[in-house]
Amino acid sequence: MKTNVTKLALLAVLTLGGATAALAESQPAANQQAPYGYAAPSAAGREVTIEAGTKYLNVTQQETIKINVGGKSVNWTFDTLGTRPFPLSMIVPGAGNVTVYVAPNNSMYRTN
Repeated sequence: MKTNVTKLALLAVLTLGGATAALAESQPAANQQAPYGYAAPSAAGREVTIEAGTKYLNVTQQETIKINVGGKSVNWTFDTLGTRPFPLSMIVPGAGNVTVYVAPNNSMYRTN
């Protein structure tokens, strides 16, 4: 009887360990966890310079833009979680009070 309990305990540990490993392998990549997108290694589709007085930036989900702020620039892919507006300063320090408005990328949802 004691042998059966030991075997069951070992089986439970191995099963849980395998499930944990499977969950770890299915976790999203770091860039997929970023709610506002991520710095892009690829070329941008367009370039925007944020100047004094700029109030908003319109983008589309999955769009990559070169953003220039205060003499610095970053290529950014707006791989966002949803389309809620957010402050540009969340991704570009020194961007001031610029609000990013994200439009849905309808081509992401096509099934053709």
